[in-house]
Amino acid sequence: MNNKNTGIIATVAAVLLCGCPGLFLCLFGGITATGNGTFNNASLSPSVGFALVCLSLILILIPVVVGFFTLRKKPEASTPSSPNEPLPPAS
Repeated sequence: MNNKNTGIIATVAAVLLCGCPGLFLCLFGGITATGNGTFNNASLSPSVGFALVCLSLILILIPVVVGFFTLRKKPEASTPSSPNEPLPPAS
C-alpha cells in the first residue's frame, strides 16, 4: 500500500467490519459471562460468555493491527551518499 489514502480506507473498513461487531460481541459476552445472558428464553453458560469475550478481543485487535501496518512511516532505504566514495575496508 503505497498510498496513504489506501491505508486510511483499509483502516476505516477494518473498524467498521471488525471493530464495531467486536465491541458489541464484547458487551454481549460480558453480560453472558456474568450469568445474565439468555437466548430464546434459555440461559447461556458463562463459558460461552468467556469464549465470546476472547473472540471479541481478537476482532477488536484486527483494526489496531491494520492501522499500525498501513499508516506507519516506512523506513527509507539507506544508500551511499556518493557512488564514487570507496567502501570502508572489511575487518
